[in-house]
Amino acid sequence: MMDLNLSPAPDADLIKDGSEATFMADVVEASQTVPVIVDFWAPWCGPCKTLGPMLEDAVRAAKGAVKMVKLNADEAQQIVGQMQIQSLPTVFAFFKGQPVDGFQGALPQSEVKAFVDRVIKAGGGEAPGETLNEAVAVAEEMLTDGAVQDALDTFSAILGEDPNHAAAYGGMVRAYIALDQLDAAEGHLNGAPIEISKSPELEAAHAQLQLARQAANAGPVAELQAAVDANPDDSQARFDLALALQASGDTQGAVDQLLTLFGKDREWNESAAKTQLFTIFDALKGNDPIALNGRRKLSSMIFA
Repeated sequence: MMDLNLSPAPDADLIKDGSEATFMADVVEASQTVPVIVDFWAPWCGPCKTLGPMLEDAVRAAKGAVKMVKLNADEAQQIVGQMQIQSLPTVFAFFKGQPVDGFQGALPQSEVKAFVDRVIKAGGGEAPGETLNEAVAVAEEMLTDGAVQDALDTFSAILGEDPNHAAAYGGMVRAYIALDQLDAAEGHLNGAPIEISKSPELEAAHAQLQLARQAANAGPVAELQAAVDANPDDSQARFDLALALQASGDTQGAVDQLLTLFGKDREWNESAAKTQLFTIFDALKGNDPIALNGRRKLSSMIFA
């Protein structure tokens, strides 16, 4: 399992109340090693009261990749004049003692985060979200290579840093499926945070869980193939053959059988063939050739 090493630094080290007397130490000198964001505010400034906490949250989330100094503009007139600040709130980011970015006025949370991420990159660092995404990619490789427990541990560590990371959550569910712990996979799906419960990553994991449940009850491929060969109009046998092919790892074969079934009788068993096709497509990556070609063929049949 990889070490994410994202333990947050204490607030006192990340966020400080500054002054003209401490500006050199808190900003110019401190920014020699890590970017420092300076929030110029004033007690009478309404938007400052909204922006300040959002900046603090984004700085804390960066876990030491950037620091913040809050400077009361009314008490730092000399610096305000030097920086030619004309309205509040005004925010500057310093690195190596020089301003590297900044903005005026209040921003929505998403733009505040984007600003902090830019500042981190300007300082040669990496935003936590990117670090977590890279960790997800490593965990996915583990899962592909069969190191399922290591993948599960890594996905869990990522969720410890960001419980709403949809890719990590979906990966964790798929790891449980790979371990044949289907009840655990279902429990985690049912317990997913509401913010990501409808995300594509969790929808895909849910579809994979459905396929795994079906695989447990799938019949033997050879017998079902023989039944279909003997009676090509036996819709149930063809549907069961598709399930068995999917369970054996032959996704393309399963899709082909379901498309044939849909072409013969699209309304059979309440459009079961189409429903099963969508379950398979949802379980695959969006750019998977089987999903792309299968969706195109199904669409052409539906709208023919």
